[in-house]
Amino acid sequence: MPRRRSTPSAAPRPARHGRHGRLGRSEVVRPPLPPLDGRLDRFEITVGSAVEYLRGTWPELRDVRFEISAMPTHDNEAGLARWRVDVPGKRISLYRIPIERLLPKGHDDAAHRRMAVEGAVFQAAARYIGREPWELDPDGPRY
Repeated sequence: MPRRRSTPSAAPRPARHGRHGRLGRSEVVRPPLPPLDGRLDRFEITVGSAVEYLRGTWPELRDVRFEISAMPTHDNEAGLARWRVDVPGKRISLYRIPIERLLPKGHDDAAHRRMAVEGAVFQAAARYIGREPWELDPDGPRY
């Protein structure tokens, strides 16, 4: 039986190249996207969930277009507008900055911000329908 000679080149070398000489290519599947955690993203998600609830409850709101804008372009005689209702145009515009930033002191956390956004959506939808905001919940108030 012939004897194999061991040579220094027979030791495994670290691979600089892959099987076909191509190592270091990008993956086929990209890494997962970062979670939506910006202020605008949270605002849009909160508005979307409130609108989805209201459209499922009130048929009058199914054809209404809800829009999000940063600031109102007009002045309100009572102060800075937080929403605008356009009944003939079937449109409700919500203004993000006044809703989020004009919270009372001590209430500027995530829970109060979410309640302010949902409250603005309910108040604007109630004005569009011609009802009071607490009438929009078919089960009545939960407190």
